Amino acid sequence: MLNTLKNRFEQGYRTCSYPKEKPAVFERYRGKPVIQKDVSQKIVEMCANACPQDAIDIGLKKIDMGRCVFCGTCERISNGAFVKFTGDFEISTSKKEHLVTDGDLPALAEHSKQHFKKLFGRSLQLRQVSAAGCNACEADLNVLATPFFDLARFGINFVASPRHSDGIVVTGPVSRNMKTALLTTYEAIPDPKVVIAVGSCTITGGPFVGSPEITQGLDTILPVDLFIPGCPPHPLTNLHALLTFFK
Repeated sequence: MLNTLKNRFEQGYRTCSYPKEKPAVFERYRGKPVIQKDVSQKIVEMCANACPQDAIDIGLKKIDMGRCVFCGTCERISNGAFVKFTGDFEISTSKKEHLVTDGDLPALAEHSKQHFKKLFGRSLQLRQVSAAGCNACEADLNVLATPFFDLARFGINFVASPRHSDGIVVTGPVSRNMKTALLTTYEAIPDPKVVIAVGSCTITGGPFVGSPEITQGLDTILPVDLFIPGCPPHPLTNLHALLTFFK
């Protein structure tokens, strides 16, 4: 016991101060994309042709963050003349169409489910389902339980049983083999319940879009309340989305 207390004293307080203070992310992190509207159409077309996800709308000069895997190809080949990825990790939306952006995003707090806040109060229990994910999104959700992020201090926890949860967090492209298990889990969650789509694969199919083996977006089979884009979304992106939408 003395060794434990000594170690705790030596370690000090390691939990991040977010949301009171917005921590800095690594310089190489690619967050919210900002479009340079005055760029030539030729550069836009060049970026669109090089995009592996077909995430660039040439006519609107916008990026679909639901399809984007934040690879940075468009920024690199245009030298930032068309797209610049910022360090802003607060990029989640309550509506899928809001993910198609030129850099402007509606305030998530204004679209939060107020009745959810009244129902769940200071406690929100979530069941996470990996529907054929690669484990990247899953890993960045799991890290929220570490002392640095400490999701539980906000009354939000991941639980083992859907019958003990208030909602479902889905990762992965929802393969044909996982679709039935996912729907069964959803049905087991008592009403009212929330559905959260995490990562490009879940939102649109990601790199697997168009494949007959996956669902082309979670919202085609379940009513999604919250979209968290990324490949994978940064842990702070997940944290911001959960705190802003439900708290």
